[in-house]
Amino acid sequence: MNHFELFGLPYQFELDGSSLSSTFRELQRQYHPDNVASQDDKTRLQAVQKASQINDAFQTLKDPVRRAEYMLTLQSIDIKDEQQTMQDPEFLMQQMTLREELESITDSQDDAALFDFGAKAQALYDALIKEVKQALAASQWQEAAVIVRKLKFAEKLCSEVERVEDELMS
Repeated sequence: MNHFELFGLPYQFELDGSSLSSTFRELQRQYHPDNVASQDDKTRLQAVQKASQINDAFQTLKDPVRRAEYMLTLQSIDIKDEQQTMQDPEFLMQQMTLREELESITDSQDDAALFDFGAKAQALYDALIKEVKQALAASQWQEAAVIVRKLKFAEKLCSEVERVEDELMS
């Protein structure tokens, strides 16, 4: 049973977050290991495994990048462990330029520039999410894989912005 089936959700990128959360809570209640604490070892082990599966599925489905990766994995496209590098030189140059800009902002400790840069990084991430959503909906698996690789760069950039914000606030 895949994560979508476990949660009774359609196999699609766009998910209803509140439905996902409420189903997660219900599944947690239903399969919580404490419910079978007085039963035999095999039953308790199965409950722990099911609870672990539910937690893993929820963590995967609630995160857009992980969800896209998982959808690709279900199509036999595994990009988590692959060694394929980004083949888009324009995108790579953009990423290098953005990283240099963030480094400059970090050195200058300019809050306003960091805020503007954070908005730019978030806009890039949002645009890529929209692209991957469209590619997955159209069953364009290879195109979606390329976009997910780009999304990972954008996600890391957004995380770096948050890290720098935290440093500047402390």
